[in-house]
Amino acid sequence: MTTPVDPVLETPLAGAHVALGARMVPFAGYLMPVQYPAGIIAEHQWTREHAGLFDVSHMGQGALVGPDHATTAAALERLIPADVVNLAPGRQRYSQLLADDGGILDDLMFTREEGADGRILLVVNAACKAADWAHIAARLPENVRLEIYEDRALLALQGPESQAALETLGAEVGRLRFMDVAEVMIAGVPAHVSRSGYTGEDGFELSIAACDVVRVWDLLLDDPRVKPIGLGARDSLRLEGGLCLYGHDIDTSTSPKIGRAHV
Repeated sequence: MTTPVDPVLETPLAGAHVALGARMVPFAGYLMPVQYPAGIIAEHQWTREHAGLFDVSHMGQGALVGPDHATTAAALERLIPADVVNLAPGRQRYSQLLADDGGILDDLMFTREEGADGRILLVVNAACKAADWAHIAARLPENVRLEIYEDRALLALQGPESQAALETLGAEVGRLRFMDVAEVMIAGVPAHVSRSGYTGEDGFELSIAACDVVRVWDLLLDDPRVKPIGLGARDSLRLEGGLCLYGHDIDTSTSPKIGRAHV
């Protein structure tokens, strides 16, 4: 009897990765680029010196939506060990999603959306997202709901030349501080942009409608300062930056206090 195999998913950029000669591997249920022809070391160094472009569309994007910020923040504070109520509009923060016994189910980013009182955006890890969404949805009060954004893609542009590359495309990102978030136009494409990332470098994460992401990807790669970077260099960069990876450095046996100490 043959054991059924779960289908491997693809991001909207799968064809672009193959066209660039990427070595594709299964990761967190998706077929993802582990490296491009230049290799992991070259990609790592390029990101440190210029600007590296990562496809992280496999990650989970969603939002908690309630009648006002205080209500939504209180619902999220019952799930994570962080001050959500006092987060300013347009600001992002890192935290951990906790099990009922306090162990870490996942780490995540949350954002108080500017101009949308009662909406808190969430980004969770790809390997955990189905379980995360179920855990969160089961613990919300009746007046707060979970929205899951399956129609969004996510890019990370990381490195010292990332701001200049975005500004070349008309994106007004120079005003953003670390962990600021804003709605920005990139060559006429609306994007939800945060000044954050997972490499230890200055950089940005760009949430874009899936139907527009190939255009933005191609425009960024037209810039000689920008090169595509795979998951191999993403891992070496986060290790060098001292950033945790869920399932390796933190898991359900880790307390949030210890998990934060690793970051």
